[in-house]
Amino acid sequence: MEYYTWVLTFHVVAFMSWMAMLFYLPRLFVYHVENIEKKEFVEVVKIQEYKIYKYIGAPAMWATIFSGATMLALNPILLDFTQNPWMLAKLLSLALLIIYSLSLEKYRKDLENNTCKKSGKFFRMYNEMPTMLSILIVGYVITKSFSILFTAIIVILFAYISYVIMKPKKAK
Repeated sequence: MEYYTWVLTFHVVAFMSWMAMLFYLPRLFVYHVENIEKKEFVEVVKIQEYKIYKYIGAPAMWATIFSGATMLALNPILLDFTQNPWMLAKLLSLALLIIYSLSLEKYRKDLENNTCKKSGKFFRMYNEMPTMLSILIVGYVITKSFSILFTAIIVILFAYISYVIMKPKKAK
């Protein structure tokens, strides 16, 4: 256990780096699709998208997963979900965050190949997902509890935000 706090420190820094990519890459996608006619601009954005995913996001994701698994190996009682139901909720949220992260690579490749049909509005809405999942994860970890009310409030709040972003604008 003497190494646990060092692994935890590395885990938190890796998670912060991963989240930075998860927050920024969809914003680059918005700029990309909304400025598709500006070829020189799009070429620069493609380079940024590639570098932030390949050099920051993917390594940080794997560092987060590896350090988290190491912490679980050092403290396996956390995997007793009868005593720690929050850990199950955290791991399920983490699984969704990993799927989200991998989906960003798919969209990045589609944008790189000029085959993406998603709108800037879609990517604005999609950009809300890592915020919701990170709030859930941090909430579970800090409180060391699983609250259905907390989870429902966060999910409903972000569903509403997504609805507001995606709803068609009224004609004037």
